[in-house]
Amino acid sequence: MGRWEGARELLTATGADWDRRIFRLQVLARAGARLTFADTWAQAEPRSPHALALLATVLALRSMAGPRGQGSGPDMEQAWETCHAAGDALPADPTPYVVMLALLRFHSPPRDRQWRETVHTVWQEIEERDPWNREAHHELLTYMFPDQHGVAGEMFHWAQERCAHVPRGMPLHVLPLVALAESHRMRMKKEGHRYGLTVHPWTDNPSTQQAWVNWWTYRAPSMPHAAFHEDANYLAHAMSFANQHRAAAEVFDAIGPYATDVPWSYCGDAQQLFARHRKWAVKGSAP
Repeated sequence: MGRWEGARELLTATGADWDRRIFRLQVLARAGARLTFADTWAQAEPRSPHALALLATVLALRSMAGPRGQGSGPDMEQAWETCHAAGDALPADPTPYVVMLALLRFHSPPRDRQWRETVHTVWQEIEERDPWNREAHHELLTYMFPDQHGVAGEMFHWAQERCAHVPRGMPLHVLPLVALAESHRMRMKKEGHRYGLTVHPWTDNPSTQQAWVNWWTYRAPSMPHAAFHEDANYLAHAMSFANQHRAAAEVFDAIGPYATDVPWSYCGDAQQLFARHRKWAVKGSAP
């Protein structure tokens, strides 16, 4: 209907909680990409940092409607310029630079050195504003996926290196599990008939225990981050396939009904796998 006042109230109330701000902007942008309320709001309040941040996110999504890896084009340039405008309107906000990472990941030509240098520059801007930003780390890790712009072993090395410095209790300790799941997905895609569903890289992998100890046991349960259920599903999945069903019961309990498709779908039917492993976890934890 073109109404944007509710979005303004929500983002204003979010304040400097950058984690939740980015999450809410992404949710609003998924609707705004096919509607016009973000455009109308930016026209009505052209200096609003909230309107500009939402419009930048919307324009980025629209620019990703076509094939990736095509380099700069009018749609990307418009989104990029809006990111700069949003950054100027609220200099402390890392959101516009996270959107820039997404633009670079999607539009970057394969193995382009100049574009990769721009990624490094944008990453520095994020670290100056919010050094442990969850969404930024996941965006850069995705950039390093082998079928995106990474080279052999890069995503694993970077994820482990970041975890060596991340404070305990932060969800970034799940990054190695994301890399592990992506590695499994790629291997299944390339050699599924030889690799087989019975082979799981989570067995005896230290990243699962590290995520449990360094994130889960030190987190603040009463203050979950915005993408908590995504990260908790990665941990529950890894623990399940590592046959740590008894300990996984606590994670499944915190997830509740909020199962995510990824990474369960990398190993078969997501809904069936989640339900099955949750049942095993509850049974294993019973007195």
